[in-house]
Amino acid sequence: MTDPTFLTDLTARQLLSGYEKGDFSPVDVTRAVLERIEMVQPLVNAFVRVNAEEALARAEASAGRWSRKEPRGLLDGVPVSVKDIFLQRGAPTLRGSRAVAVEGVWDVDAPAVARLREHGAVLVGKTTTPEFGWKGVTDSPLTGVTRNPYDLSRTAGGSSGGSAAAVALGAAPLSLGTDGGGSVRIPASFCGIFGLKPTYGRVPLYPSSPFGTLAHGGPMTRDAADAALLLDVISGQDPRDWSQLPPAPPVSDSLTDGVKGLRIAYSPSFGGQVAVRPAVASAVRDAVSRLAELGAYIEEADPDIADPVDAFHTLWFSGAARLVEPFGPAQRELLDPGLREICEAGAGYSALDYLAAVDARMELGRRLGRFHTSYDLLVTPTLPITAFEAGRETPKGSGLHRWTGWTPFTYPFNLTQQPAATVPCGVDEDGLPIGVQLVAARHADSLVLRAAHALYESGAARVPAPAGR
Repeated sequence: MTDPTFLTDLTARQLLSGYEKGDFSPVDVTRAVLERIEMVQPLVNAFVRVNAEEALARAEASAGRWSRKEPRGLLDGVPVSVKDIFLQRGAPTLRGSRAVAVEGVWDVDAPAVARLREHGAVLVGKTTTPEFGWKGVTDSPLTGVTRNPYDLSRTAGGSSGGSAAAVALGAAPLSLGTDGGGSVRIPASFCGIFGLKPTYGRVPLYPSSPFGTLAHGGPMTRDAADAALLLDVISGQDPRDWSQLPPAPPVSDSLTDGVKGLRIAYSPSFGGQVAVRPAVASAVRDAVSRLAELGAYIEEADPDIADPVDAFHTLWFSGAARLVEPFGPAQRELLDPGLREICEAGAGYSALDYLAAVDARMELGRRLGRFHTSYDLLVTPTLPITAFEAGRETPKGSGLHRWTGWTPFTYPFNLTQQPAATVPCGVDEDGLPIGVQLVAARHADSLVLRAAHALYESGAARVPAPAGR
């Protein structure tokens, strides 16, 4: 029962059940996960650093608590990785940048990391990110390219690409990611796992993101049940985030309520605005059909979304410019060239440009709010494509310049701050994962998780495991 391959294939909930029964211990699991990280790291480059000594010490302490039948919190002994955007006590947080000095006092946990410690989680390592999480793929001047577990020549997506690749390959069942324009959902879709961007403010953040209220923290997991468990932990209150939401009932409590009677709008292409690859469209349509079989009322309907990319760029690029404003010329030379480019664009916007983008954002939020008075959920493809060549911001030959050109289904819901999740729903002709996106009105995170869990329970959310797992 302690075969390392077996242990790294288990979900967090299965691990907790095994601890309770005494089938295996947190030490067994942590050793197995550390061995898996050592095996997959040379292939996909998912980790910035691994905290083996600290992880084993925390696992030993957890094993003692379980032996006394005194587990601490909801995740005692469960291995978790953390994107290298979140502060973590005792580990430098370099955010994928050579412009951030390793030296310094790293003695603060981000709110979500603090909640993980309180609940007994085993922090195994920090995962890769593009520089400051600025784009939808994961490569940086500091750590190089993170690759897709299903095809090492392809991108893992981003900006939480290291977390997605790690979860897909069994290098810890849970990971913390961030999502400012799709950065949880994009790599989760490309790597065949579950990813949730909760309602803005549900997961407290500190320090505040330079990208402002576009940025969300969220779970990246094997399935929706694990994501609900992780969200219940990291939603804990923290006074350092002035924009956090008040406490809400645990989302795990309503996870099994199903989709019967829910009103679901299916938008295959945002009213023809998005060209979706046939394999993606087919897999998403099959997932929608399964929701109908489970009792949901499905109607093909498009939200009133005129592509808000200009407003998103104004807010995103301005945030990037503000981020690097204190940097001197030598530091700026160290930056990813694409990041330097958007920083220059962001520095050229006026206050009136910024406020016009805020106005456009508010109008989009109003329209989506009205849409959800008629529909409980909106279903779309997560992305119109599957994973493309690693080391590129956009697919070769696409004619696109920025990552937002191939992510039209993700960034609008950062503007509106709605909860949105991606669920794996199939593979294309090359065996690359496809994701279906579920979106609800603000604060209705439980509806997204209910529908996602229903897809998992029905078998519609399964994709083959990558060869490395």
